[in-house]
Amino acid sequence: MKKIVILTFMALLSLNTYSQKKTRGEAERSGAKTTAKPTAAAGLAKVDNLVAEVKKGNFQLTITENGKEKDAIIIKPADANFKPTNCKLTVVTASGTKLYLLSWTEVTQQKTDLKTEDTTTNYSVIYEIASKKQVFSNTQSNTHIVEKVFLDKNKTASETREKMRKDGFEFILNADGSVTQKGKKQDIKWIYDTVKMEYVVKK
Repeated sequence: MKKIVILTFMALLSLNTYSQKKTRGEAERSGAKTTAKPTAAAGLAKVDNLVAEVKKGNFQLTITENGKEKDAIIIKPADANFKPTNCKLTVVTASGTKLYLLSWTEVTQQKTDLKTEDTTTNYSVIYEIASKKQVFSNTQSNTHIVEKVFLDKNKTASETREKMRKDGFEFILNADGSVTQKGKKQDIKWIYDTVKMEYVVKK
């Protein structure tokens, strides 16, 4: 009697396992997925209805509506190797107008047998979204240079020299929405002109 009960239990267990495998197989053949839906890849930066992302061969600012892409502002072409860091989207209120600051950093390297240049470039771009207009842009870079320099004509002796090169202005966003470009010898202040829809130098 015990053997009959055990055999019956094993038969039911086998049948249940077969049924589960068959159901999964039918679901796979019909195209149905048994796993949870994967979530969409997150953008590099988000604020309000804007997403900074690499999409369709471009680095762009995607304008969404109800979670779907409505429009986009193309910043520049970008392939799969484009990996900006410190990417941020910030709301800016300047002269009573709501604007958006997109900032990011790119690191590049140029290398030869005698010289290596590692450049860190900081980008700061402000947009007026309704018109999809870029109203201000700033680029500032720092380059670390390592160079092998020969000390004689026959190139028998050499030394390694290092130096830093800075290009462009440092970007500073002020609390009132104005912008300061800080340089070695001068600072330039910009304010937003609502009529021209762009930043102009403050006189």
